[in-house]
Amino acid sequence: MTFAADEFQHDTADSQAEDASGEVSAKNGRWYAVQVASGCEKRVKANLEQRIETLDVANRIFQIEIPQTPAIKLRKDGSRQSTDEKVFPGYVLVNMLMDDDTWQVVKNTPNVINFVGAEQKRRYGRGRGHVKPLPLGNAEVERIFKQAQEQEPIVKIDMAPGDKILVLSGPFKDFEGEVIEVSPERSKLKALLSIFGRDTPVELEFNQIQKES
Repeated sequence: MTFAADEFQHDTADSQAEDASGEVSAKNGRWYAVQVASGCEKRVKANLEQRIETLDVANRIFQIEIPQTPAIKLRKDGSRQSTDEKVFPGYVLVNMLMDDDTWQVVKNTPNVINFVGAEQKRRYGRGRGHVKPLPLGNAEVERIFKQAQEQEPIVKIDMAPGDKILVLSGPFKDFEGEVIEVSPERSKLKALLSIFGRDTPVELEFNQIQKES
């Protein structure tokens, strides 16, 4: 696909300025959001980084990022596993200078669906037009990366209302119950425990319980 000159007007002469060594640096690029196949974010990042080197466009495609926040996954046995949670599942961010060549490199990477942008209508005939990539605003980019860096770890647990649990610690140790509410942001849940022959709602910490198979 060949773009009209005005389609990349956001990559102005200023954004393509070279540094003292004559090389274009990442600070001169713009960030674009790229939609990818679900669960393929890391694969796309690795493939695109390889294509950048192979196709010799490292001076125009500078950086690929998958914004992530820290998370803690609670296993069934109550142990904790450190992991990462994607801020925008199904998307990667690319810092680049947009032109025909760099567009092709990104767009033709396996598992890439399209750039996020404005759909351009066809000038003639039927069917959908193409998507004109639109760069993210500086403030939006700063907010995304700041959120990823500063957010407190999210506690994730494979638990839902109706699941059976066993209490591992605390005053209700060895009680069995049924989950009625899960609050991941508080790392707690509510469960119905049979106390004195009655189903009684009790709030428990994630690390106090174990999911029954």
